[in-house]
Amino acid sequence: MNASRPSSPTLLPEGEGCRALPSPPGRGTEGEGNPLDPKQAYEANKLAKRLRRQVGQAIGDYAMIKAGDRVMVCLSGGKDSYAMLDVLLNLRTHAPIEFDIVAVNLDQRHPGYPAHILPDYLTALDVPFHIEVQDTYSVVKRVIPEGKTMCGLCSRLRRGVLYRVATELGATKIALGHHRDDILETFFLNLFFGGKLKAMPPKLVSDDGAHVVIRPLAYVHERDLTAYAAIKQFPIIPCDLCGSQPTLQRKQMKDLMRDWEKRYPGRVESIFRSLQDIRPSHLLDRELFDFASIAATGTPHEDGDKAFDTYSEYPTFVEPK
Repeated sequence: MNASRPSSPTLLPEGEGCRALPSPPGRGTEGEGNPLDPKQAYEANKLAKRLRRQVGQAIGDYAMIKAGDRVMVCLSGGKDSYAMLDVLLNLRTHAPIEFDIVAVNLDQRHPGYPAHILPDYLTALDVPFHIEVQDTYSVVKRVIPEGKTMCGLCSRLRRGVLYRVATELGATKIALGHHRDDILETFFLNLFFGGKLKAMPPKLVSDDGAHVVIRPLAYVHERDLTAYAAIKQFPIIPCDLCGSQPTLQRKQMKDLMRDWEKRYPGRVESIFRSLQDIRPSHLLDRELFDFASIAATGTPHEDGDKAFDTYSEYPTFVEPK
């Protein structure tokens, strides 16, 4: 399955995706702030259409949303979750099916957290929302030694609260704002540090088995989300209020991919496509493939013994000098 080639129905009806979603008052190209010149407006509209197309395609490819769903959009105040909500609101307006959206934010009582920003923003959008207040910050500070990363425990506590809230709100899907780069970074983290071929799935069952979690931004580049947030002028809430920073390993993966994309254009895209084209028979996991039952059949098999395909099969591959 390829993100660049539609292989299943998207959430967008034919011809949709070209209509602009007005920004809430005071934000984005139709609100206050500096107006865009014609070229900037053209590029902004092209970006918005690309995001809607990619999100709609991901939803269709992995059957993320169906008619009658109540989608709980987890809003952190960062660029990714703002963009996810914005695009899903647009898709809901034009989609051939009906589904509900409720935005949820978890106020973890970080020092200096601007609690008014998200309620003001969501009220202006006229979007149903719920702010859940849970002092997980104090718990994490008490348990994690000073100087150690708090992200792991914080994430587990946050997931538990969100699962409970999803049940209370009657949500059938929980939408998270992880994007394509997050998926690849996680893949490399597991590969290099965990000894596993594992990434972030676009759709999965929650830890408690009670909910379906979706990642509508699975096909979206982080750089596009950064540009979109700037255009829409989302009221971004800093992600470092807790004083913790992302793990050094994740930063290394991000730097690695950035370097690859600069030196070898197309390499990262090729790796992402590989996550959608798995050949268990050419790996070593005995639980995924029954190697014990392999026997000669006398019939040629297309993928039989191609450990390394020839360079000629990869038109964009540049042979090292």
